[in-house]
Amino acid sequence: MYPAELTMPMAKDLTDYGFKNLESSEEVINELSTEDGTALLVVNSVCGCAAANARPGAKMALQNEKKPGKLLTVFAGVHAEATSKAREFLLPYPPSSPSIALFKNGELVHFLERHHIEGRPAAVIAENLKAAFNEYC
Repeated sequence: MYPAELTMPMAKDLTDYGFKNLESSEEVINELSTEDGTALLVVNSVCGCAAANARPGAKMALQNEKKPGKLLTVFAGVHAEATSKAREFLLPYPPSSPSIALFKNGELVHFLERHHIEGRPAAVIAENLKAAFNEYC
């Protein structure tokens, strides 16, 4: 587990932008089990590609006209229980952080794993997400 003083600014990067931080398995179940609407889930991380690519890309994508109804995040290495439960919703994909998932009516419809994020500019990630928003939101 990472110390809170290290990860707090990284978490705030998303929560200050309107993402709801999920800290327990119950919160994850309540938010992702909904069968109505869309939700974007960012599996946050302390790594450089989360800071340079994933978080900025997710925020840039939200400038799109169509966007998810819910913005959610779990923090890998910080809230282990919530992250573990979120990863159950991401199956059959293996654990990946950072990662970004789009759900529609409780079903995973679009997923960016770490290998889709690492080494790609935030603008490319944003365009990928915008295309998914246009299709599913």
